Amino acid sequence: MFKVVKKRVLNENMTWLVIDAPLVAKHAKPGQFIILRTDEHGERIPLTMAGHDSEAGTIDLIYAAVGRTTMLMDQLEEGDYLLDVVGPLGKPTEMDGLKKVCVVGGGTGNALAYPLATGMHDHGIEVDMIAGYKSKEHVILEDEFRAGTDNLYITTDDGSYGEKGFTTDKLKELIEAGNKYDEIVAVGPPMMMKFICKMAESYGIPSVASLTAYMIDGTGMCGGCRCVVGGENKFVCVDGPEFDGALVDWDELIKRNSYYKEQEADDRAHVCRLTGGVRYHD
Repeated sequence: MFKVVKKRVLNENMTWLVIDAPLVAKHAKPGQFIILRTDEHGERIPLTMAGHDSEAGTIDLIYAAVGRTTMLMDQLEEGDYLLDVVGPLGKPTEMDGLKKVCVVGGGTGNALAYPLATGMHDHGIEVDMIAGYKSKEHVILEDEFRAGTDNLYITTDDGSYGEKGFTTDKLKELIEAGNKYDEIVAVGPPMMMKFICKMAESYGIPSVASLTAYMIDGTGMCGGCRCVVGGENKFVCVDGPEFDGALVDWDELIKRNSYYKEQEADDRAHVCRLTGGVRYHD
């Protein structure tokens, strides 16, 4: 059992949980993830760790309550427990040799971009952070990004906060202003990452994409997180989650990630606050 030490609501959709998981925290590194279950009847889902404290023995999880498990997680309060937390899984973010990078996060992907950007900054790398959101009410982690990176640029689609426009617009502006990036890191919706990585390639800058995929065991056995990188089958759980953005078959990834849209919509049903069970609509 893994205790919820702290709960922080970031906005109406996003929540930050601090979980007591000393063995995971002891070995965790930026870019890695865990797989959890809420209870004995729960499904297994992967979540990137937003941070960890090896001395306190805790890990940070930031998530959007959009599916069955994250909706159940949203009912947890401080002092409640998760049944299973397994990790750390996946390969850590590679940082050696990097002097200056631009990390680009989109929407809820900014929760995943946070540990990468701040982890690189802590490693001594100069980090420009572009955080894109739909509108002002969706902005999260602004103070944390400002404290943990060298420069933060916020964009919103509707211009209600920060700069009006898309993350690609700001990235192009920064590159053409003369910033010499050793690497561009993309974290967010696959379509956004595709265009970020394509732009990086057009300027001759290496790119890294942090991929999300359907996952069951997290050890490469189930094959559910298969993706095509450089014409070869790779597994997000053991070969990633970060890959060379120029080599990812984005169209194949986007297609695979849309397989279960109808089932996911069904899971956004009412979660009973008394029993924790999911009641499906007729």
